[in-house]
Amino acid sequence: MRIIHGEGYSEENRRAFAKLVFQNIFTAIKALTNAMTTLNIAYGTAENQLYSQWIQDVKPQQVSTLEARHADAIRRLWSDAGIRACYSRRREFQLLDSTEYYMNNLERIAAPGYVPTNQDVLRVRVPTTGIIDYSFTVEKISLRIVDVGGQRSERRKWIHCFENVTSLIFLASLSEYDQVLEEKETDNRMEESKALFYTTVHSPWFGRSSIILFLNKMDILAEKIQTSDLQIYYPGFKGKKRDADNAMKFIETMYLELAKDRVSHENVKKPVYTHFTCATDTQNIERVFTDVKNTVLLEALSQFNLY
Repeated sequence: MRIIHGEGYSEENRRAFAKLVFQNIFTAIKALTNAMTTLNIAYGTAENQLYSQWIQDVKPQQVSTLEARHADAIRRLWSDAGIRACYSRRREFQLLDSTEYYMNNLERIAAPGYVPTNQDVLRVRVPTTGIIDYSFTVEKISLRIVDVGGQRSERRKWIHCFENVTSLIFLASLSEYDQVLEEKETDNRMEESKALFYTTVHSPWFGRSSIILFLNKMDILAEKIQTSDLQIYYPGFKGKKRDADNAMKFIETMYLELAKDRVSHENVKKPVYTHFTCATDTQNIERVFTDVKNTVLLEALSQFNLY
């Protein structure tokens, strides 16, 4: 939103993200090398195994630069046959979605004087903690977005803060049907998201709010569905295998079923507006938010009996 409808990121702003990009890269390569041990996968060469042991000594949260020696080690590891086999099993452990993107752009990122691009910034993973407030304008309509933490420990901090908001955007990942929670590795991520969606849409705090459901990461789903069978995790799926559109519609239906009995404070049935999104595709998000602006505006007018 800041890129599309706000002031965007100046070079100085983007430069400040470099450290986070470096930290994400180290977090990703360490997750892969840890998983190599857990999954009992051998490295392609003994030399690369030594590189992995060296990388393990780095603490990602303390990283502020990407030295040439580290970049070379990470590049060699990413090319290793064992690491590639491990990456193909990434649903079995916690790994950043941006891993492949950053690894494929490692040479550019490791170059002296590196300044992150907008796409680099969009792919940075920083868990939301607390509440982040951002205002912007879409076609002369002022919108205010309040971003809240999605982690379990954060939810109790915000659920009561938004009584009578015009609209609530619930962001759910399409690609997490075969993954487990970072906080509790026995719980399926999509099931956890569905449970939170149910409690949110039926919460009295949002009784007057329109619900806008963003089913995100359609790009990752399209790639994942080719090798990870949705029916294994959701036997009710009867669509075509390896068909992203069928999978998206099935997941959408699961969420909408959870909200079908939702009513407002006035005992009027309230709809859920669904959009399929790719958060790293600014054109997709721009189209979606044009629709969202219209939804928010109409909801605001209806609350005052002006529509």
